[in-house]
Amino acid sequence: MRLTAPLRAVAVLLLVGLTWLLANTLFGGESGSSVRSFFSGASEKPTAAEPRPRRYKCGLSAPCPPKHLAFRLVSGAANVIGPKICLEDKMLMSSVKNNVGRGLNIALVNGVTGELLDMKPFDMWAGDISDLLKFIRPLHEGTLVFVASFDDAATKMNDEARRLFEDLGSTAVKELAFRDSWVFVGAKGIENKSPFEQRMKNSKSSNKYEGWPESLEMDGCIPLRPPLEG
Repeated sequence: MRLTAPLRAVAVLLLVGLTWLLANTLFGGESGSSVRSFFSGASEKPTAAEPRPRRYKCGLSAPCPPKHLAFRLVSGAANVIGPKICLEDKMLMSSVKNNVGRGLNIALVNGVTGELLDMKPFDMWAGDISDLLKFIRPLHEGTLVFVASFDDAATKMNDEARRLFEDLGSTAVKELAFRDSWVFVGAKGIENKSPFEQRMKNSKSSNKYEGWPESLEMDGCIPLRPPLEG
């Protein structure tokens, strides 16, 4: 007996529907889940989005205590990517700000108020070392000194410059050499050696880049010092 036209249409629709259900069951997917939920009468609970980690000043993983300055230093990568100096969530020096250069990039900060005093790059390959000496010789007591290297930090370094950085709390500057990576935070009048310093030696056997060691990154919290008496 031949099927009438309406019955044939119903049979075709049932066949298409069964094929679609079978495909979703086999291959899964959101539509398959919806279909299974529809026929089972169960509703799937949406997965809760994972909370985003909180962001603190300069990208630190935790906030600094009261009366502390948050900072992050990043040395340059080879002679391609410039260094960064961030303080209290403000980028002081970077390639984006177009105020960094080959050599030592230095920012001076008031250690009592956290106010930026001055910042400047010093070319340690072809520059004049006297420019650096004039910059760091007359520092006032309590001045914070933030340093991030780029490319070559030491070719023009002389004994006086090394001694001045040692007086600021550096232990690595004594051996700082051609194309070493260096990040450092020191202070005028510091009694002990600074806990904020990293140096990566330029070595053919361990360099990350051809001719340069890897970039260094250092962050932390620096306590503001009380106002000087008198």
